[in-house]
Formats: sequence, C-alpha cells, structure tokens
Amino acid sequence: MNILVVCPHYTPDVAATGEVMTAIAEGLIDLGHELHIVTSLPWYQDHQVHPDWRGKWARVEITPWGRITRLHPFPTNKRNLWARALGFGGFTGLATLASVRGRQRPDVVLVMSPPLILGITGWIAARRWRVPLVFNIQDVFPDVAIEVGAVTHPAVIAVAKWLERFLYLRSQAVTVLSEDLRENLAAKIGSRRPERVEVIPNFVDTDAVRPQSRDNSYRREFGLGDRTVVMYAGNLGFSQSVDLLLDAARDLADDPSVVFVVNGGGSQREPLMARSKDLDNLVWVEMQPKERVGEVLAAADVHTVLLKTGLARSSVPSKLYSILASGRPAIASIDEGTEVARTLLDADAGISVPPEDSAAFIAAVRSVVADVDGRRRMGENGRSWVERWLSPRAVAESYSELFERLVARH
Repeated sequence: MNILVVCPHYTPDVAATGEVMTAIAEGLIDLGHELHIVTSLPWYQDHQVHPDWRGKWARVEITPWGRITRLHPFPTNKRNLWARALGFGGFTGLATLASVRGRQRPDVVLVMSPPLILGITGWIAARRWRVPLVFNIQDVFPDVAIEVGAVTHPAVIAVAKWLERFLYLRSQAVTVLSEDLRENLAAKIGSRRPERVEVIPNFVDTDAVRPQSRDNSYRREFGLGDRTVVMYAGNLGFSQSVDLLLDAARDLADDPSVVFVVNGGGSQREPLMARSKDLDNLVWVEMQPKERVGEVLAAADVHTVLLKTGLARSSVPSKLYSILASGRPAIASIDEGTEVARTLLDADAGISVPPEDSAAFIAAVRSVVADVDGRRRMGENGRSWVERWLSPRAVAESYSELFERLVARH
C-alpha cells in the first residue's frame, strides 16, 4: 500500500510527536508499505532550522521505501502565539503543495495534529487523490489552547471549533490516544458517525527504554551526586504546571538529601527560571539528545507528570509510559479519573493528585521520597505494566489494518 503521511516533525527532529510518527512509519515500512512523508526541516529544539539543514526551503530524500519531503517550518518565538500561528499556516501551505503534486497516487492519507490547521493539508490531499483520510490527534485543539488561556478571542475560538469539526467530519477515521479523547471527539461529531473515532494508543519501546542504574554520567555531569532526584522532564509550555515542582523544591529546601531537576525547554522556561533563582536545590538542564533519554530517565528516583486543570481530557502526556518503562515511579498532578490517573492506579506505579493543588503535590512528593522500598516496588510494577502494553510494531499493525479496512470500503 502507498501511504501519504503529513506530520509536523520527523526524525532527526526531536519533538515527541516526531518520535511517535517516526516509530509508526518504521513499523509500516517493516510491514511492506511504501511511504511519502511530508514534514518539516528539523527545527524543534532551538525553534530555528538546524544549521545542517539550512540553505533550502525544501529537501527531498529518496529512500528504499519511498521518499521524505522536508519543508521550511517558518519557526518563530515560542511565546508569540500569533507568529506561531502564521508559521504553522506557512508550513501548511507548503505541505499542501507537496502533498498534491506528483504522479504517484497514494492509497490513503495520514495526517497528524497538532497543529490543527495541518488537517487542511490532509483533507485537500485526500480529495485530490480521491482516497480515505485518517486524522491522527495527539492533543485536542482548540481545547488545550482555550483551557490554558492561550486563545481567548470569541471569534478565534468559534473559527477553530468550526475547523475542528469540519475536519473530523471529512475524515474517514480519526485516531486518538485514549478513551477520554475518544469521548471528547465523539461528542463533537454527535450523531454523524461518531464510530469513526478510534482509539489507537501511543506506545513505549521497552527495548530502547529499560531500567538502568541511577548512578550514571547524567548525574555526574549535573552534580546530582547520590541525592534523591525528583525530576520533571519534558516541554515547558502553557499546559504544564511546573510551578508545582518549584513549590515542592521550596518546601524541601532544608533537606540536603533531595534535589529537584527540570530537564527540557519551552516558552515558559525563562519565566520559571526567573521565579526560582533563590532555589539552590533546583537544577535546570537543557533538553537532551534522544540518545540520552534512557539515561535521563534512570537518573531520577521520582518522575513527575504535571498538567493543568481540565487538560487531561484533551491531552495524554505520553512521557508517562517512558517513565514506567524506565522502572521509576511517577507523581501526576492531573484531572481525576483520566488516562494517566487510571494507569497509575491500575499499575500501582505512582500517585496522582488533583491538578494545580500545591499542598497535595508537596505531600505526595514527601511521601514518595521518604519511602525507598515503595519507590522500588512502584518502579517494578510500572515496568511490568508497560511490558504488557502495545509495542511500536503492534501500533503500526493497528494502523495498517485500519488503512486496509478504509481502502476496501472506499
């Protein structure tokens, strides 16, 4: 089968969604499919095109399994939302042109969101080639942007909600990561075939991420020593309540045996750093290369998943599954009864507390830090749980089966 894939990031770009799509694509390739991947030039880590990829607006790589078309992403300041929207619009325009050109007709189109606007590219390409469209939703927009207050203008919200429903109804299938997200989208579609929304969860590569010794080069490089490390690793944006980690660090400032680490980058990194200048027990680390993920995860004794109120039904922090695969417990500040909270409860692999509740989060940190045997048990439980979960190969097979079903129906 010939598959057109449109996504905002792809290896060697380091965005989490790029790693997800790369793994899905590699699984589809292993199953014998031919792919044309339309994506951006690598730019995510520094929000500018990587020096090795500059000089051209578009690059085409011919591979044994198809080709990759990489396009300029129009990167902008992370905190300027309007500029970012224009940048996404520019990339969407280029992606649309790349997706409708050529003589080789795809059998199906797979497009990833966010950004939501990229769904327009998928819809136009599917109409151009007269093939089914599969819309993969990693985070539900505009819900996330509305919840964090990034989008407040009523007209903008109305247009975004209209576009969201327009694209769902013109997709032959919409794939989401959890039942929470499926219920969200099915309610928006209403009676117009809500069964088109299917759950295909993300995955964790339990071969690539494994339990390792906590005494590693990451600890030595950043001066963590043998202290108990409580870590947040991931994006520092509007959706994450990383202030909670700062609150916990401030509360435990007199305990020299505990150190807090924030590993990552994003629009809120500088404001958060400015608010934590007085904290000697908080270490800031830039986003690390993909090759160090296992080492970063192993360096922590406790990981945290921090999502603001109301977002857990629009977004699933996939970092949780890598944390569990590394054999470490997690403390999640997240809406009750949602995917992450259920997983930690089912697996007995950590603790969840209400979102943005500083007192509850600090109490959970103190409890887990003090319970060495409990940490070990929860880490082992989490590893056992993900070993029974879907592999990248199984997820690719789910997509392959979906494509074959849609093509046959089409």
